Amino acid sequence: MNLPELGAFLRTRRDRIRPAEVGLPQGPRRRVPGLRREEVAQLAGMSADYYTDLERGSGKRGVQPSAQTLAALARALRLNGDERDHLFHLAERPIPPSAHGPSAHVQPALLGLLDRLSNTPARVITDLHETLVENDLALTLLGKSPAHRGPTASFVYRWFTDPQAREIYPPEDHPHHSRVFVADLQAAAARRGRDAEVAKMVAVLRRRSQEFAALWDTHDVAVRRMDHKKIVHPTLGIIELDCYNLLSEDGRQRLLWFTAPPGSPGAEQLALLSVIGTQDLSAAEGTVSEESSPHR
Repeated sequence: MNLPELGAFLRTRRDRIRPAEVGLPQGPRRRVPGLRREEVAQLAGMSADYYTDLERGSGKRGVQPSAQTLAALARALRLNGDERDHLFHLAERPIPPSAHGPSAHVQPALLGLLDRLSNTPARVITDLHETLVENDLALTLLGKSPAHRGPTASFVYRWFTDPQAREIYPPEDHPHHSRVFVADLQAAAARRGRDAEVAKMVAVLRRRSQEFAALWDTHDVAVRRMDHKKIVHPTLGIIELDCYNLLSEDGRQRLLWFTAPPGSPGAEQLALLSVIGTQDLSAAEGTVSEESSPHR
């Protein structure tokens, strides 16, 4: 691993970003042209000490960034595809698939929009429903996404194999969500063509879930673009929200966000959610390790 080159590359990428570009206040006294080290660490979901060691290229504390850590840094520093690949090369890590998996590179256009959705829960997911990055309100509304790899990283996979995954929706709504998930997966499978990842997921789900197998055999297909959802929140109870999806050009990633009509109970609960989230995140501040799942 070329730690000095890796550190120099991170430093130059940090210097070119202005705080406003990533939703941070400019502040009256700023001695650096771009982001501070601790700000990059915050955006990437890692400790400031760990990021400082990376950037200094000193090799202290046995610095060996994982693929997940590198992906989080690429998102925080708004790297394009070539820059992301260069970062992985410097760290001597295999370049992950560009559009899916826990280390996927979030498309810059979706990430830019996510930055502007500070007052509503929002996240970027893949077409297999793997969470790539989310804002704090999404974390408060939906809970932390498990740091799974492989098929279990997909919420659709967990929906049909892990009963706890269904607790986020009222039981009476489960049949609807099952149908929508399967129809959306049918569209993703067709769009990807002869994709081994999707084929393996479908094969396993057909064996493990009779419900999935029956729905898959209907061959119903529909890309999920909008839905009205009832979400079970541990503090606020059932929150009724509209969920919208904005798909990337290739359809492999999507930005989804939650909203409610002004004056509705859902809008009032979203306002309360913002307060709850601030309190919860303040209590947890400083406890996220450099290997944790990145969120914003």
